[in-house]
Amino acid sequence: ALQAVRRNGFELRFASEELQGDKEVVLEAVKRNGRALRYACWELCNEDRDVVMEAVKQNGLALRYAGHNFTGDGEVVLEAVKQNGLALEFA
Repeated sequence: ALQAVRRNGFELRFASEELQGDKEVVLEAVKRNGRALRYACWELCNEDRDVVMEAVKQNGLALRYAGHNFTGDGEVVLEAVKQNGLALEFA
């Protein structure tokens, strides 16, 4: 699974729930395509700042899939908007 998400972050959508909750696998996926955050488990999207920051740095629109505590986090929102101004819509 790790090799698959290294080639294409969206491969995370085909991973097992266990792998969608594995921080190492999810980090690799969002480094390739931030919007792969959509397929990460709830805990990583809502509680893991490292994962969310990597996602929005790669694609600001990944903010759409971040938990509410991150959409109100100024630093996370700033990174997202620096990457893509349209991300402000999800803050």
